[in-house]
Amino acid sequence: MISALVQPFWLAFFRGEADPPPVRSPRLRRRTPGVLRLLLPFDHVDVVQGADLVVAATLFVTTLTELSPTTRQPAYMVYLAALGFSLPVALRERRPLVAWRLAVVLMPVSLHVVEQVTDMQPPYLGAAIVMYLLVLYTVAARSDRRVTIAVWVVSVLTVWIVDRNTMTLSTVTMTVILLFGYNVRVRRSATESRDAAIGERFVMAERARIARELHDVVAHHLSVIAIQAEAVPMEARGDASLLEAGLAQIRGLSLEAIKELRQVLGVLRDQEGRADTTPPPALDRLDELVGNARSAGLTVLVKRSGELEEVPTAMAVSAYRIVQESLSNAMRHAPGSAVAVEVIWAGDLRVRVANGPGRRPGEAPGAGHGLVGMRERATLLGGSLEAGPMEGGGFEVKALLPLERTS
Repeated sequence: MISALVQPFWLAFFRGEADPPPVRSPRLRRRTPGVLRLLLPFDHVDVVQGADLVVAATLFVTTLTELSPTTRQPAYMVYLAALGFSLPVALRERRPLVAWRLAVVLMPVSLHVVEQVTDMQPPYLGAAIVMYLLVLYTVAARSDRRVTIAVWVVSVLTVWIVDRNTMTLSTVTMTVILLFGYNVRVRRSATESRDAAIGERFVMAERARIARELHDVVAHHLSVIAIQAEAVPMEARGDASLLEAGLAQIRGLSLEAIKELRQVLGVLRDQEGRADTTPPPALDRLDELVGNARSAGLTVLVKRSGELEEVPTAMAVSAYRIVQESLSNAMRHAPGSAVAVEVIWAGDLRVRVANGPGRRPGEAPGAGHGLVGMRERATLLGGSLEAGPMEGGGFEVKALLPLERTS
């Protein structure tokens, strides 16, 4: 019982870790301006973290302005109070619990300085209120429920010790902020769980689609083996009893493999029980795919290298789908853009699709299921896929499909 009561406080003060920062919208991550890029060691600026730094600097300067005119406290105490009201804000986005711990440690010193310099009762500067409420919200939005409860208890006890007259208003305010942050965390967790479930279903659907295509490929090859095994004995000259027996065995095994493969993959039929008998598209239909993209307004430049007709069918199908999805993404998110498509066959198959910025606004980024499907295709063939924004705008997809797993 004692352990259960102490653990939340132990986590809040010492061992607890907050959730990582949420994934930001591209609108909240801006490229560093050219002049500042010479001074700052990073290429992009997080708008939220930048705003926190501005607020922290403002609180620091405001606190110095309100406390420095007197000589009741040494200068270092005034600066320490200013840090106590500003530094937690600067840290709250990256390390919420560290920011709260720092605020709790420095709060007694800061409040003492405020009380001695200003004779305020209670000794609450506006900077202290803004700082603590921002830190409380971030802790509740990014920490475990037990930690949030422990932080609430410590905060209420602190207010009760500092000034009982304002305890009711302070407690209500902090409770509302903590509940709001906790609600944000719950909603974010629910959204992430939903997206994960949707992504998992999409992966399974994409695997089923891939398996259907590979089923047709494998079934075709095995059918050819069976036919050849039947034809070889008829074409043999002289006594070929041993060869005939061996080939007959190969034929039987081939037919049995086809039968078993169809039984295993029969579950991949659609809900009405129909099977898709249309041959899957491959690199021989790349020109058709590019033509459709050009008719939709894209400027597409295609570069081919190697004997693409020698690419194994399974690999060619996956490469076609990767190019297809990449062009579709360019149409949706960067309409009117210039797109470079490279398909290079040199033992391994390398595919690259890169589009520049669109000529007009496109759709907002979605859940990324298209990238999941492309990456799944590459992975199932033993390859890899990289995708992400390019310097100067645009998007790039690079896939490597090795021959070893498809030969």
